[in-house]
Amino acid sequence: MREELPAVARRRVRLALRAARDHAGLSQAEVAQRLGWSLSKLQRVELGEVTVTPTDLRAALTLYAVTDEKRVSALIDDTRAARRERYWTAEEHREYLPPGLRQLMQFERRATVIRDYQIALMPGVLQTPASAEAHLGWFDESLTDDQRRVRHEVRLRRRQAVIEQPHSPEYRVLLDESILWRAVGGQLTAAEQFDDLAHTAQRPNVQVRVLPMDVGTMMSASGAFVVLDLSDDPQDAVLYQEGYLWDQLVQDIDQVGYHRAIFERFWGKALDEDASQALILARAYDLRARIARAASAPDGDS
Repeated sequence: MREELPAVARRRVRLALRAARDHAGLSQAEVAQRLGWSLSKLQRVELGEVTVTPTDLRAALTLYAVTDEKRVSALIDDTRAARRERYWTAEEHREYLPPGLRQLMQFERRATVIRDYQIALMPGVLQTPASAEAHLGWFDESLTDDQRRVRHEVRLRRRQAVIEQPHSPEYRVLLDESILWRAVGGQLTAAEQFDDLAHTAQRPNVQVRVLPMDVGTMMSASGAFVVLDLSDDPQDAVLYQEGYLWDQLVQDIDQVGYHRAIFERFWGKALDEDASQALILARAYDLRARIARAASAPDGDS
């Protein structure tokens, strides 16, 4: 039996309630009035921003004429699971991780396909321990030592969950070519990172493509993002976006669909897996050659 994840259960409830209200032909204002709720409460429930109690859920389903007791019982179970968020999430994760990332970690465990587009940084899931430490070192003023420690631990655990489990999702990674020209953490750390990336790309559930810089200029305007499909239904998906000091998990169908379409468009324009693998390995070889030349050069030579 699969573990019930609060964020996933909450999403099922909110989608079910919105679909049932639409089927009943009722506006949000009408529902709020009949149930004695504030309009903002209903809106936040349907957006997944707050959980709903089993009592409120049953009242809403009764108004929507949802009478299938098996369906009602399943949604009540989901509601109870959604309300266990605080107990499911580790205390240090609640304290030191941003809310979007906490939700992302749950959806990653239910995803069937993950599409990850990155402009400037190696995806956290693919970072080696040394590379992750170097990336997090950039946040020297905005993150505390505890925040960096927890995020470093989480990145390594996410790698195992997303890539290395028996039933890991299909993971498609689209990297802007400029990432290969950033020696984050120094030449040796970068060379080891690219070697590891090439090795990981050989796993059957992982596909890595490099988007040449002259091709990816327009796509970069969309910013880095991750689209997670949760089933074969293209509308059953979420979008994750992250900036330097913020992150968010977006469930709007139009936004998710737009970013998936952009990804697929440029996925077809990127170098294929074999050509991308060759480019990544060539970059790793070049870095190691630079290290070797520097080590063998006489003192004072450049």
